[in-house]
Amino acid sequence: MHKGTLTISSSRQMELMDLTARIEAEVGKAGLAEGICVVYTPHTTSGLTINEGADPDVRKDLISVMQEIVPRDHPYRHAEGNSPAHAMASLFGSSVTIFVENGRLQLGTWQKVFFCEFDGPRSRRVHWRLLGG
Repeated sequence: MHKGTLTISSSRQMELMDLTARIEAEVGKAGLAEGICVVYTPHTTSGLTINEGADPDVRKDLISVMQEIVPRDHPYRHAEGNSPAHAMASLFGSSVTIFVENGRLQLGTWQKVFFCEFDGPRSRRVHWRLLGG
């Protein structure tokens, strides 16, 4: 089994950062022809998603929608002040799973893997693991 950790540094409070090339490079180094790639973030105020990567406005739209769905002025009880980030992370989820075939991630034409920062700027870790033959 091949596994590792990527380090990510965000520069804004909220941003979606494309990890696709970094994950593809790890799949290539591992030489995995067929299997599954699991990517996971251990942070409670970040998430992962697979979505369109061709148009950067999609990322901006997703952040804008999150800001409307999860209000900052709600009477949250969590004293740290980052409850909206916890809610957004829960909506996105902490992992993605991608099939690997012929040594490549099986993403759709426009799909990319994004790390979703909701409580930045911060330095974060993302773990990946390759399973298969």
